[in-house]
Amino acid sequence: MQSSYDPTSVEAKWQERFEKEDIFNIDLNDAKDPYYTFGMFPYPSGDRLHVGHWYTYAPADSVARFYRMNGKDVFSPMGFDAFGLPAENYAIKKGVHPSVSIKENVGTMIEQFKKMGCMYDWSKSVNTSSPEYYRWTQWLFLQMYRNGLAYKKEATVNFCEGCKTVLANEQVWDGNCERCDSEVIQKPLEQWFWKITDYAQKLLDNLEELDWPKKTKIMQRNWIGRKEGINITYEIQGSDESVTCFTTRPDTNFGATFIVLAPDHPFATLVANEELVADKKNCKEVAKYVKKAQKKTELERLEDGRKKTGAFTGFYALNNLNGKKLPIWVGDFV
Repeated sequence: MQSSYDPTSVEAKWQERFEKEDIFNIDLNDAKDPYYTFGMFPYPSGDRLHVGHWYTYAPADSVARFYRMNGKDVFSPMGFDAFGLPAENYAIKKGVHPSVSIKENVGTMIEQFKKMGCMYDWSKSVNTSSPEYYRWTQWLFLQMYRNGLAYKKEATVNFCEGCKTVLANEQVWDGNCERCDSEVIQKPLEQWFWKITDYAQKLLDNLEELDWPKKTKIMQRNWIGRKEGINITYEIQGSDESVTCFTTRPDTNFGATFIVLAPDHPFATLVANEELVADKKNCKEVAKYVKKAQKKTELERLEDGRKKTGAFTGFYALNNLNGKKLPIWVGDFV
């Protein structure tokens, strides 16, 4: 009898037998007492898994094993979120085609998962960069588009001037690109969106039917973010422009003292470019402020508790309810 446990010899032996006998593969049509577990797919945007992945997958795998040991037919699949910026940026960094790096990285990760002993059914694995998979995401887009639920509009993105590409938030480190260390700016870009807000009330109503913790439901309501209110339009003195503000409390308009616009608001752009001038000094301050705001991600701009900042445009809007002039500012917290 061995005095110590040798994982290299013991686990390799049994994992080879488990794979040979397909003990983790399940016939979904013949499951007597089925149980489904599922975890988030990893990105093959690195050449291997790291400890953070195992931190995520170990608890889910433990749950799957628990129910299997209690007699359930557990279906535990795994796949790879391989279609998009992380995988493409990794390929750019390595100077190879994404199909090559994805194939190599996925192969390495599968071997790592097997060495960990995860009870995944690899016969039903998916890779989101394969045509067999993304043909269905394209099909889904067409259904949404044909039913008026997909639309184009301009929105800001993280843009790296060095790599000439859009970056996800996690690829921006201290305002710079994680790959080339170039400065990242907030750039307006025309993009496709889903009309999820058309279903906001339905999503809220159906939350009540879910057997979820109260905390989770509150988080979901905040994420959906549906609010009822009105739009108030203010004429801007000294120009032909106007601004429209949404408010859930129209009664507070009587006491309004100023208006704040986002740095990417069209009026802010006109002032920053000196296409509308009340005072050139203000234009320069707005231009400087807008440029600084472009270096911040949306998460940084909306961070709770941070000090509010802004720049005065030099223009005033007229509050028609009381005849008062409201100074118009630009602030990155909007």
